[in-house]
Amino acid sequence: METTIRAGEEIATLINIFTVEPENQQELLSLLKDGTETSISKMAGWISTSFLSGTDGRRVIVYSQWRSAKNVEAMRQNPNMGAYLQRVAALATFEAILCVVTCVHHA
Repeated sequence: METTIRAGEEIATLINIFTVEPENQQELLSLLKDGTETSISKMAGWISTSFLSGTDGRRVIVYSQWRSAKNVEAMRQNPNMGAYLQRVAALATFEAILCVVTCVHHA
């Protein structure tokens, strides 16, 4: 399944913005990819995750789609996430934003 962005659907979108030192960007990406493949993708309600890496090496953006905000909250409360998030926090600071897609434009 490919990630599709559609406005008005009952899908919860989670955006995580990570700020990292350039020398740690690839390590952070590897950690995030591994966590997604081994844990997050197995959680109830998960649909997809995309990774975007800033060309300056200082940012990583993770775009995840979930069936509902309740699924996102369950993921956050999962006891297995604590150790994983500590490893992420050792490499980068981050902000998480729960969103609803309100508008999409296509060419």
